Amino acid sequence: MKKIQMLIGGRWVGGEGDEWLPVHDPSDGTQIAEIINGTDAHVDEAVRAAEAAFESEEWRAWKPHERGNLLIELARHIRENAEHFAELECRDVGKPLTQARADAEAAARYFEFYGGAADKAMGDTIPIEDGLLNATVLEPAGVTAHIVPWNYPLQIIARSVGAAIATGNSVVVKSAEDTPMTAHALTEWFANSGLPAGIFNHVTGLGSGAGAALSAHPNINHVTFTGSVPTGIAVMQAAAKNVVPVTLELGGKSPNIVFADADEEKALDGVVRAIIQNAGQTCSAGSRLLVEERYKEEFLGKLKERFDALEVGRGMDDKDIGPILNKRQFDGIMRRIDEAKKQGKLIAGGEEVKVDGADGGHYIAPTIIDGLDHSCDVAQEEIFGPVLSVFTFRTPQEAIDLANSTDYGLVAGVWTKDIDVAHTLAARIKAGQVFINNYGAGGGIQMPFGGYKKSGIGREKGFIALRNYVQVKNIAVKFGV
Repeated sequence: MKKIQMLIGGRWVGGEGDEWLPVHDPSDGTQIAEIINGTDAHVDEAVRAAEAAFESEEWRAWKPHERGNLLIELARHIRENAEHFAELECRDVGKPLTQARADAEAAARYFEFYGGAADKAMGDTIPIEDGLLNATVLEPAGVTAHIVPWNYPLQIIARSVGAAIATGNSVVVKSAEDTPMTAHALTEWFANSGLPAGIFNHVTGLGSGAGAALSAHPNINHVTFTGSVPTGIAVMQAAAKNVVPVTLELGGKSPNIVFADADEEKALDGVVRAIIQNAGQTCSAGSRLLVEERYKEEFLGKLKERFDALEVGRGMDDKDIGPILNKRQFDGIMRRIDEAKKQGKLIAGGEEVKVDGADGGHYIAPTIIDGLDHSCDVAQEEIFGPVLSVFTFRTPQEAIDLANSTDYGLVAGVWTKDIDVAHTLAARIKAGQVFINNYGAGGGIQMPFGGYKKSGIGREKGFIALRNYVQVKNIAVKFGV
């Protein structure tokens, strides 16, 4: 069992005087690690260490391409140890090993992408008048906080920390108390990387403790948070008291919209993958199916066959669907399913699955619910499990209205061969990403990712995310004789 210490100012912190919290493998409930329950004092120490490192002459001397080379070296390290990172993520989160391997490669791509971008984040010259040279300069924000969720820790650390370090910031990462393993593996690499002490810091503990203290700290210059809407609101309120900007990637209730002329096989594959990824514990999960009314029975019948054939099992056994994170999450999902059974029609799943040799794990059969009123809570609120609710439409306008009828707007998928229909929906759906004849969820390192409405504020990924971590300074030089 691994005892995970925190990295603060280049030192490993944590000992007998600290409170330690258990970390469990969701597949069978066994304890696999312990973390320190970080306190306000730990967070303050980490932020001040990051601030001192950011202001140091040593860090100022690092050239942009040198920061980039370090991130590219980290990408190489992840690829060389891909199976190790994948197994850690699998045991930590519970997701199937194949999905964890994809996460490891995505993390490498993030560090590689932002490593390559480090010396390409440039300002502009702006024509004003003769004798005036006006230029904008991009300067690092300072100390950036990264509050990481439990469902994709390896990927999400990589996508925000990569962009922050590429632009010259120092960072404090707060990993999720349930899934700290890959965060710690990255921390070990940073500790031995030659990066100035304090540029990368990792604190652990409860979100209500260390996470809240980090988002409220007056010496933080930017907060990046991925998680639930209520916690996102709390983070935003805490940061607002210090007039600190935030990037929030929150919940989703994303639709897959299937027209009768869609390529059936591709649509079926896309709809299934969009809801079973990480057992549906994904903010961008395609948790609503909107299907053209005249095509519904045919498509739904074939979709049920696909669902019934899916295998549920432990992450390391690499089945189609892994476990739910813990009993609290499991109980919440099952309550929603029970509620849906009373209000609609169960088409597939809807029950707990017992997995041999995994008595301490919590598993749910992939579930399809039809016949719900679209205004009911199950249809409107994020369930965060392998639960798909089905609705029908007759016209493109009805599909648009249904797609936009929740408080969320993260992702949408449109399945049709009619290019006019596809582009009309893409233009009018209120979502940060719209996929036509595919469903990439958060995938695509270069693709800006973020939401409308309660799905969040700002965009991560791609070049646009670099702007989260810089200040724009305008410099005007008057010259002439």
